[in-house]
Amino acid sequence: MNYSTIKKTAVAATLVAALGFAGTAQAQQVFGGRSQYRTWSIGVQGGITTPNNVIGGGNAFGQKVGYFQNKVGEYYGLTVRKQFSHLFGLEVEANRGKIKTYNHDLSGPSGAIENKLGARSVETSVNWAASLNGVFQLGTIDFLRRENSVNFYAKVGLGAMAYNPVQYANNDFSGTVVYDNKGKWGEGIVGDREDKNDRDNKLTAFVPVGVGAKFKLSEVVALNLGYTMNFTDDQIYGPARQSSYKGKFSSVMAGLEFTLGSKDKQNLTFANPVATLYDELKDPSLRNEVEALKQRVSTLEGTVNTLSADADGDGVSDKFDKCPGTPAGTPVDGSGCPIKFPEPVIETVASNGYYAPIQFEFDSSVLKTSSYSTLDKLAKELRDNNSAVQLDGYASAEGSDAYNMTLSKDRANSVKQYLVNAGVSSSSITAKGYGEKNPVASNATEEGRVQNRRVEIKK
Repeated sequence: MNYSTIKKTAVAATLVAALGFAGTAQAQQVFGGRSQYRTWSIGVQGGITTPNNVIGGGNAFGQKVGYFQNKVGEYYGLTVRKQFSHLFGLEVEANRGKIKTYNHDLSGPSGAIENKLGARSVETSVNWAASLNGVFQLGTIDFLRRENSVNFYAKVGLGAMAYNPVQYANNDFSGTVVYDNKGKWGEGIVGDREDKNDRDNKLTAFVPVGVGAKFKLSEVVALNLGYTMNFTDDQIYGPARQSSYKGKFSSVMAGLEFTLGSKDKQNLTFANPVATLYDELKDPSLRNEVEALKQRVSTLEGTVNTLSADADGDGVSDKFDKCPGTPAGTPVDGSGCPIKFPEPVIETVASNGYYAPIQFEFDSSVLKTSSYSTLDKLAKELRDNNSAVQLDGYASAEGSDAYNMTLSKDRANSVKQYLVNAGVSSSSITAKGYGEKNPVASNATEEGRVQNRRVEIKK
């Protein structure tokens, strides 16, 4: 795999990851949202570099591929990472150090330098290397434990590196310097003028591709072990006989990562999204809590059943019923005791011929049988005297005005229909409803409301 292919793949993967983190962040809402987790971390790391990598291929520095031998150089740096979900995070990584290699035979420029010396060793100083990496966590789902203590990851990114290679005639990085362009990287002809902008390092792009593992040491600290292959588009070891080579190197790093934020929140890096699927099975404390909750629900259901028990069916719970065993259909008050209504006046005919009102039950326009004798005598009087009568219906204050108006009319018409059935001419009877108007007693008491449920007879 050549560098161009790797670079395109890595750049595409980084862009897709960066643009797609919103989707994984949305998926994280399933587990309560990022606000319940710690998502920021910083890390320090150190390790070694080698001039080759595990996928093979040489740097084409020597007379044949792989002719230069591996040597290790020091490498160290820091990272800052934002975790967007249990699967993905973005990381800024910065490093510096050295890359070393040597050769038993001459390599480097093919003797066309003033002292006719070739190079046997190279030390490339990396003044700084910075990259933006997409980090994909590979081991966040674990069906055996609620929270992971080991997490595997892969990363890919894109960065820039400032470097300077120094080639030596000996293979121990000492002796005559064959090649060193430090302080001369800006020299040359730009257009029709000479560029005097001297620089100590050359700038190039690189693509880091790596894998690693994190080991949770505490709620704050994790051990981070990683291996990264770095692919460049430049001759990072200086000029070589195969002048078209693209330099690469690997780094093996170990470091500590520190999670920022409140310790009361879980670290999203090690969060296990399937933990809720087996909490009750694996977590005794949660299982006990669930059992206690079931017990509380059962107790509450028992209390509700006790409060809703009503043996005599009068609408008042047995717990508050002061008169249990009330016969079915008996009107009762709030304590379950029968309401004592005043005895209705069956018939009272004053000297001026005025009849007492006809009473009705609550929310009813049905005549009581106790009213029949009064209405029979009224009907006889109306037939004998060929006289007229006015019936005014009323209701107590329960219910809406419109409903009570209709109810009062129904009560007046109920009395009228009885008189018509008794032989009184319908044209001699006027029936009207007045709703809650003209109460004869207070609607604040049941006794008063009973008196207001009436039809007044006016001759």
